[in-house]
Amino acid sequence: MNTPECTSQTKAPFGSWKSPISSDLVVSKTTVAGITCIDGNDYYWQEFRPHEAGRYVIVKKTNAGQVIDAIPPGFNCRSRVHEYGGGAYTVADGVIYFSNDEDQRVYRQEAGGTPTALTSQANRRFADFIVDRRRNRLICVQEDHSIKGTEPINTICTIDIWDGSITPLISGADFYSNPRLSPDGMKLSFVSWNHPNMPWDESKVSVATFDDGGGIEAVKVVAGGKQESIFQPEWSPDGTLYFISDRSGFWNFYRHAKGTIEPVYKAAFEFGMPQWKFGFSLYSFVSPNQILCTYTKHGTWRLAGLNTKVGELESFDLPYSEYLFITSVGKRAVFRAGSATQPYAIYELDLSDLKITMLSTPSNFGIDQKYFSVPEAIDFPTENGQIAHAFYYPPENGDFSGPDGAKPPLLVKSHGGPTGAASQVLDLTTQYWTSRGFAVLDVNYGGSTGFGRPYRERLKGNWGIIDVDDCLNGARYLVQQNKVDGNKLAITGGSAGGYTTLSALTFRDTFRAGSSHFGISDLESMARDTHKFESRYLEGLVGKYPEQRSVYMERSPIHHVDKLSCPVAFFQGLEDKVVPPNQAQMMVDALREKKLPVAYVTFAGEQHGFRKASTIKRALDGEFYFYSQIFNFKPADDIEPLEIENLTPQVV
Repeated sequence: MNTPECTSQTKAPFGSWKSPISSDLVVSKTTVAGITCIDGNDYYWQEFRPHEAGRYVIVKKTNAGQVIDAIPPGFNCRSRVHEYGGGAYTVADGVIYFSNDEDQRVYRQEAGGTPTALTSQANRRFADFIVDRRRNRLICVQEDHSIKGTEPINTICTIDIWDGSITPLISGADFYSNPRLSPDGMKLSFVSWNHPNMPWDESKVSVATFDDGGGIEAVKVVAGGKQESIFQPEWSPDGTLYFISDRSGFWNFYRHAKGTIEPVYKAAFEFGMPQWKFGFSLYSFVSPNQILCTYTKHGTWRLAGLNTKVGELESFDLPYSEYLFITSVGKRAVFRAGSATQPYAIYELDLSDLKITMLSTPSNFGIDQKYFSVPEAIDFPTENGQIAHAFYYPPENGDFSGPDGAKPPLLVKSHGGPTGAASQVLDLTTQYWTSRGFAVLDVNYGGSTGFGRPYRERLKGNWGIIDVDDCLNGARYLVQQNKVDGNKLAITGGSAGGYTTLSALTFRDTFRAGSSHFGISDLESMARDTHKFESRYLEGLVGKYPEQRSVYMERSPIHHVDKLSCPVAFFQGLEDKVVPPNQAQMMVDALREKKLPVAYVTFAGEQHGFRKASTIKRALDGEFYFYSQIFNFKPADDIEPLEIENLTPQVV
C-alpha cells in the first residue's frame, strides 16, 4: 500500500528563503528565441544568448535534424535601425543575409561558407530584409546616419546580392517598415509613418508598382492615416493584399480587393501589437484562403486558423499563452511559443493533424515545479471608475513558508514601452523574486497593448499619471485583499517603466522603495536628447514641446526631488542612446544632495536593455540586496553587496 509522501516547509521571513533559482542560473540558462525563417526543408531562428556577451546567433535545424549555429563566432546578428532593431536577417536558397551588430554592415553567407561583407562602413544601418530573386537584390529599410547635423534619413532601398551596391527605392516619409513583394514580384507593399506619430498611432500601407528596370513606376496609398494604425501587410498566394488595422478600435484583419477595403474578421480582441521592432510576424498564409494567426484576449494569446473566404476563426487547443514570429510554408509552420510553466522555444506545427514538435532546445532549468509561481490574471478598480489589468504572482517555494500572520513584500513591475504588455511566459527573473518570498504584480496599466485602442489611448497626454495610478491601485488592491504587506511595497521598471517607477516614488507615497533600470527622470531632456524613432513620441504622451514645457517640468521627477522621501536604486548602461546616462546621473546627484539612500550602478558597453550575462546578474542581485537592506531581511545567498549611500545600517 502506497502512502502519500509527507512534506513540510520551514517557516522563515519573506525574502530570506533559499532558492535554487540563482542569478547565475538566470543568465546561464536563459536564451530567447527570435525571428523564424523557413528555407526549403531547413528551419532558422534567431537566438539571444546573455552568456555570450549578449550575442544574437542565427540557428539552423536541417532536414536531417541537426541543429547548428549558422553564423560563426565573432558575428552578432543584430540591427540598430530605430535603436531597437529587429528584422536583422533573412535566408534564401541556403544563403543567409544578415546585419552584424558591431559594424552594422550587411553580410552574405553561403551555405557552409564564411560571412562576406556586402555593404561598406558608411554609417548606415539596415533591417527588414526580403530577397527579390527576379532582380538579384535585397529590399530592406535603410537608416542613413552619414549626414552630420541632421536626423538620420530612412528609406526603402535595394542591395545588390553580388556587389553590395545600394539603390534608393522609396523615400519621402520619416519612417518605413515591412517591405513585401507580391507573388509575381511586380508590386511592393510597405508601411510608412511620419513625425510626430508612432506606428501604432497613425501609419499607412502603400503599394508600389515596379517598372521594367526594377525602379518604382507608381505608388498608391491603400489604407491608414488619421487615427488608424496598420500592422503587418502581407500578400496572399493569389496576390491579394491583407493587413491588420485598428480602425474599429481593435487590430483586426482587412484586405484590399478590387480597389476597396474589405473587413476579413472583426472582433473585440487584437491580432496586432505595437511595432517597436522590425520582424514581428503574427500571421502567415497557409493557402489563399487560410491564415495561421495569433490573437490576444484578456492578456493571453491563442493560436488559430482564419478562413478568409467565410470569415471563420478556429482556435487551436495548445498549451501556450504567447505566440510570435509565425512563418509557414504549405502545411508546415514554425513559431516561438511559451507559457506560464514553459519557457520560450521554437516549435513546428503540422497543420494537417496539428501535431506540434519542439525544434529548439529550450532553457533546461532543471528546477522542480514546486519553486515556480504561476500567475493569476486580475482586474482591479482604478481612477475615474475604470478597470485596469495585471498578472499577480504569489510567493512560491516548496521548502519555505512565511511566518504565521505575516504577509510578503510586493514588487510591482512597470513594463516598458509604455505601449508594451506584461507577459505571462515563464521568466526566471520573476521566479527569482517569488521563490525568495516576494509577491510580484506585473501591471498592464492604461496605455498597454492587448486591450484595444481606447485602452491604449488612456495614456494619451497622461503619461506619468494614468500609469502611476494603475500601478498604485494594483498594489493597494492586493493590500486590501490581504495578500501583501502594505508596509513593504516596492516598484521597479526599465526604460518607460523606469519613468513610471520614478514618478510613483516622487509624486506619491505608496511605495517604500524602488529601482529604475535605464529609466527616464527628465522628460524635457528626453524630448531634446533621444534618437529619431522616439524624438516626437512624447508629444502624444505628454504634450508638444516646447509649447507645453511647463507640463514636462511638472511631470519630471528630477524637478521634484523635494517630494521624494524613499530609497531608490539605479542601474544604467553607459552606451544607452535611447535613455542617455545623464538621465540617471541627474537623479542620483539630486538624491545625494538630499541625503536620501541611493545606489547607482553603471555598466560600460551596455546599451538600452541589458544584454551581457554579467550585467543582468549584477542588476538582479543588486536590486534584491537593495531591498534586503530597506525591508530588513537577510538574503539566504551570499550576494555581492551593493553600495547604498546615505543608508543607516539595518539590523538583520
